Amino acid sequence: MAKTDCTNLVQPDWDQLLTGIVQLDEHLHICYMNAAAETVLDGSRKRLLGTPLFSLFSYSSLEPEVLRQALRDQQSVSDSDVTWIFHDGQRVTIEFVAQPLAAKSGAAQMLLELRQVDQIRRINQENSQQQQLQAAHSIVRGLAHEIKNPLGGLRGAAQLLAGELADKQLHDYTDLIISQADRLRNLVDRMLGSHELPDRAATNVHEVIERVIAVAQLSAAPKIKFERDYDPSLPELTMAADGIEQALLNVVMNASEAIVDAGLADQGEIIVRTRVLHQQTLYGQRYRRCAVIEVQDNGPGVPEQLKETLFYPMVSGRAGGTGLGLAITQNVVHQHAGKIEVLSEAGCTRFLIYLPYIETRHTNGADHAK
Repeated sequence: MAKTDCTNLVQPDWDQLLTGIVQLDEHLHICYMNAAAETVLDGSRKRLLGTPLFSLFSYSSLEPEVLRQALRDQQSVSDSDVTWIFHDGQRVTIEFVAQPLAAKSGAAQMLLELRQVDQIRRINQENSQQQQLQAAHSIVRGLAHEIKNPLGGLRGAAQLLAGELADKQLHDYTDLIISQADRLRNLVDRMLGSHELPDRAATNVHEVIERVIAVAQLSAAPKIKFERDYDPSLPELTMAADGIEQALLNVVMNASEAIVDAGLADQGEIIVRTRVLHQQTLYGQRYRRCAVIEVQDNGPGVPEQLKETLFYPMVSGRAGGTGLGLAITQNVVHQHAGKIEVLSEAGCTRFLIYLPYIETRHTNGADHAK
């Protein structure tokens, strides 16, 4: 493809800017881009110069006609929430300002200023999750004190009463009281979650996922299809396998239940995907490698009113749901210094669990990240 010549335009030293700068010709082909734009567009100038901008994406929420119309009208246009999905599936959200330029040759030109906002939103989401986790523990600690003490008294009284009852048939009632008191106590314990680091061992993540899928296939509607997209190069991860298995099972079962509740079981599909990310930052801590486990479903999506409180305990979008599954999942992931995030829209919900590879040594009973 012939490269478009932009040398007739006077260009400042845009490589010093943190904002991505892209210059387009009248056909919306790239004729200049600075270093920051290489990051946003995931490609080098040498490869992308002369390429139609919109040919880089499998999906763009910004229509090419918007830029063409701006060129024709010689008007600026902007948008603070543009989604681009590259052909390899990578998704970015950007804000942009586009303004027409007058070239010496008289040809129509357009200048795009691009700023990727994914990272900013991810940091905001991490802060929100931290606040949710702290608020949840504060709420549950208060509930634990107010509920567990009376439950202990009720249970003890029921045991004493059972010892005084001559009629053994009446023991059914005291047994019921004891069993329900135990159930409520266990419920509160599950809401609290353990603050202690569980025993960990090097584990094949895919073996854990296979156990989760096996359980889910027995429990979910039989017509839901499970797909696997594993990265075979994923190294073993030092983790508490039982905890991660429960965390993943909660997410997968939520996905299958959402599909069934929406009446979509016949077309239901759940994809479990694994990848390795390098140089990933989680809650301000930089890790050389992270395992990413993604659970994607084609259900109705997370209701808008639940998105901000999804990981709070006792928040559920299902009638009869306890709202504990995702709260427990978040607690387990945080115990592994990881992060869970959700990206949801109608027809596609993705839960991503980030688990860092942490080198540890055992000293006085504590694990230390290097």
